[in-house]
Amino acid sequence: MPQIARKPFIDVLDGERQARPPLWMMRQAGRYLPEYRATREKAGGFLDLCFNPELAAEVTLQPIRRFGFDAAIIFSDILVVPYALGRSVRFVAGEGPRLDPLDTPQEIATLAPTADLSKFEPVYEALRRVRSALAPEVALIGFCGAPWTVATYMVAGQGTPDQAPARLLAYREPQAFSKIIDAIVETSISYLLGQLAAGADALQIFDTWAGVLPPREFQALSVEPTRRIVEGVRARAPDARIIGFPRGAGAQLPHYVERTNVNAVSIDWTSDPALMRERVQSKVALQGNLDPLALIAGGAALDRAIDDVLENYARGRFIFNLGHGIQPETPIAHVEQMVARVRGYKG
Repeated sequence: MPQIARKPFIDVLDGERQARPPLWMMRQAGRYLPEYRATREKAGGFLDLCFNPELAAEVTLQPIRRFGFDAAIIFSDILVVPYALGRSVRFVAGEGPRLDPLDTPQEIATLAPTADLSKFEPVYEALRRVRSALAPEVALIGFCGAPWTVATYMVAGQGTPDQAPARLLAYREPQAFSKIIDAIVETSISYLLGQLAAGADALQIFDTWAGVLPPREFQALSVEPTRRIVEGVRARAPDARIIGFPRGAGAQLPHYVERTNVNAVSIDWTSDPALMRERVQSKVALQGNLDPLALIAGGAALDRAIDDVLENYARGRFIFNLGHGIQPETPIAHVEQMVARVRGYKG
């Protein structure tokens, strides 16, 4: 019988520590790569790139070809879920996403009760193309935005420094706000199941704005919706491997892990190492948490930062990553430096 290739990234999610941690980067298909910039120019707009299966697959594969990462993450955006829910989504060059705000109960009443799931088909086709092109030992990650983070963009119509519009609406109109969360939860379950069927080996739920929430709201708006998504996906795909990333959760991470039942959590660079090792990594795998600015700095500072991450976490179940996405101005030589140092780890 032919031997099935092992995927180190998946082995960690399944509970097996690797002597050399598997490695990938959030936002690894991005503007720091000249080949990405050329492909995006060819596509036209950002959403045109997301919904072109051939080009989305191409940019997903570019960092794998260049750096040999242990996992590819499908090129898409968390705002495809509002798009499937009938919202207008557009990207303004140099400014980011723009949506029609859902900032009153009257506006929220216009939200479609169910999503047009056919709008996800280009993402699924891109996943199928990437899966067929990847080496057997390289994992493929699908993803969605967590309901709270997606809702912040839907309410404000754009990103804001502290997501005050969504926070205020959740305080003032909790029943109306819950309709947004419920729609995102149900749509995300279907979307993630579709990604698994198209070839994703694992899923990540990005809650970029979890850290702005007080404890009570963190429980209600970050933890519980994520738990519902995990539960909904596993009702149909019991073995689904899911990573949570409630950025900025800090000391609330142990509770998040316990309630959501994720296989791993991604942590940012401000996380307390002792707390993470003792109360999180003892339960699930950790992923992270190099400061993206250390990657921009390079040199001895980058080496120290990499060594600190490895010293803190590589003795347990661990996936090396950044604490958030790679920045566009990051030199490629610094990524190569990081890859070489992590690959050379002998723990």
